[in-house]
Amino acid sequence: MSRDRTRYLYIAVILAVVAGIAVGLAAPGLGKELKPLGTAFVALIKMMISPIIFCTIVLGVGSVAQAAKVGRVGGLALGYFLVMSTVALAIGLVVGNLIDPGQGLQLTDELRKAAEAEAAKGGESDTVTFLLGVIPTTLVSAFTEGQVLQTLLVALLTGFALQAMGTRATPVLTGIGHIQRLVFRILAMIMWAAPVGAFGAMAAVVGATGVDALKSLGVIMLAFYLTCLVFVLGVLGPMLWAFARIGLPSLLRYLGREFLLILSTSSSESALPRLIAKMEHLGVSRPVVGITVPTGYSFNLDGTAIYLTMATLFIASATGAPLSLGEQISLLIFMIIASKGAAGVTGAGLATLAGGLQSHRPDLVDGVGLIVGIDRFMSEARALTNFAGNAVATVLVGTWTGEFDRERAVEVLAGRLPFDETTLLEEDPPPSPPSDERSDPAMSPA
Repeated sequence: MSRDRTRYLYIAVILAVVAGIAVGLAAPGLGKELKPLGTAFVALIKMMISPIIFCTIVLGVGSVAQAAKVGRVGGLALGYFLVMSTVALAIGLVVGNLIDPGQGLQLTDELRKAAEAEAAKGGESDTVTFLLGVIPTTLVSAFTEGQVLQTLLVALLTGFALQAMGTRATPVLTGIGHIQRLVFRILAMIMWAAPVGAFGAMAAVVGATGVDALKSLGVIMLAFYLTCLVFVLGVLGPMLWAFARIGLPSLLRYLGREFLLILSTSSSESALPRLIAKMEHLGVSRPVVGITVPTGYSFNLDGTAIYLTMATLFIASATGAPLSLGEQISLLIFMIIASKGAAGVTGAGLATLAGGLQSHRPDLVDGVGLIVGIDRFMSEARALTNFAGNAVATVLVGTWTGEFDRERAVEVLAGRLPFDETTLLEEDPPPSPPSDERSDPAMSPA
């Protein structure tokens, strides 16, 4: 019964997206006024991210006997993220050079002002500030400020401390297991507001942008979407099959509801809690999921990397200041660093682009105004690509560390072990914390 209701929920999300587009086109003023509905829903989801990450990591790390195992997972994940970000940036440069979509666009004073505003936001977060920002003001401020990396740091320290306590940590881990169940129950309640949030978000963006604004910029949008598709299918797909023997289409189909949620909210964070749950259910061990997914949300931004390079080349062409090959290579290196701070900036992609250009090529900053109008639509492709990249990364890191149950994954992806939405609402108390062996993948400790 409950599983059927969740099917209806996501059908309602699809209908809400269509209705939002219709309202945005028919009554743009009303559509823009509905923006708080989408903002509120995403804020509710973000409210749950820190406690979910904390519980997941503490239960995972605290149950592993050897700290070196956690370090190996983190090291592999960060190395993989660096390589994939570089590949994504390179693909963005190649496509951007081939299509040269920025010719013929005019930069108005209004667009210059919009660019200056974004540059001001992006300038607030350089690499050093970003790294120092990983350290929270207090042990609990990571939860109140909603910073993913701060929560990750506190959770890792807590997990290692519990690990060192041995058997005395069992009551604490059991208590955190109960808290995790409470958090997932709250999340299940919030998810029923998804159709309202999707309706408000789509009505607002269509009402604000309209159809005319998209026509002149359709080429860069189409090119960006196709480039993201090429990266996912041409890079992530073969790697997933080569190392884990898992087909990318079946994994993407398994995460279909999460992609729909991201598409309707333009935020990959809205699906982060469910990605953690589904990766555990798929057969990746809890420590690997707990470390790889949250870290990937800040360091494995493949879609953002493609966006940064393609948008820069687009702006350079549109403003009549094309970049030489040498400048493009230096820009590639610069953007690899800049993209790591994207998760710490409000309006991540656009503000990071503006801030990066201000540091690297100040003469190009005004051109950011050219893509302000379509950034929301490009942010959907960024979020979808980032999410797919993190899902694949979790499976690959699990495979490389021997923490991935491929036989279970085959059963899950074939539909013989379906993800049970009702596990969010089960009344059975959680068992004792997992032992040093791989915990049974599930939506929660149940």
